[in-house]
Amino acid sequence: MANNAAHLDVWVDQRLAVLDVAGDWQPNMSRALARLRDRSASPSGRGRAWLWAAAATTMAVCLSLVTFPAPRALAQRCLNCSAALLQNFAAPGPGHANLIPEKDRKPAPDFTLTDAAGQPVRLSALRGKVLLLNFWATWCHGCKAEIPWFIEFQRAYQSRDFVVLGVSRDDDGWKAVRPYINAKKVNYRVMIGNDAVARVYGAAEMLPVTVLIDKSGRIAAKHAGVVSQSDCRAEIETLL
Repeated sequence: MANNAAHLDVWVDQRLAVLDVAGDWQPNMSRALARLRDRSASPSGRGRAWLWAAAATTMAVCLSLVTFPAPRALAQRCLNCSAALLQNFAAPGPGHANLIPEKDRKPAPDFTLTDAAGQPVRLSALRGKVLLLNFWATWCHGCKAEIPWFIEFQRAYQSRDFVVLGVSRDDDGWKAVRPYINAKKVNYRVMIGNDAVARVYGAAEMLPVTVLIDKSGRIAAKHAGVVSQSDCRAEIETLL
């Protein structure tokens, strides 16, 4: 994964060096930024201005990547992530619980990983609680947007048999993860994942991935990409 990221960085630098600024295909960034400034100037928009800018800028970069064949699949995931971020902040409102019907739910694959305190975490040992299992990485911008929501969920629902678990996909392991979770004051258990666990949950090639597990240990919902904060809250409350 680290080698792929390094190659992608080189590729992006090469393409940025040869971009034709006058090309008709490029997004109109001046107009986009002006619209963002107008929105962030409103009372409801000031607090989320930097998130709007981050999502819009990411989307513009990804649109340029789509024009080249090599990273087209990666760029599409990036676009999906950016669109989800914009949707979260553009139209907050009541959420909808889009849960898998109980008769169709399958058992969540069991695993044991070690948390930041060096303690083993076995998924099946948490049966009887509603679990939010989030696959993430410190380099994933969509993941960073979600983490404050999960901190809030952990704080709000922990007294009602609810647990958030974070599984990092960082190649640098605790060297990258421990400073990040300390700086962000993450209040839930975080582990370093592996390919086997990521694969069975569909998180080997895409981040973030969030899975909600009911009290019987069955998968009740799965979100590939940035979740809707309001929908995720509604799903948690329904399962509780």
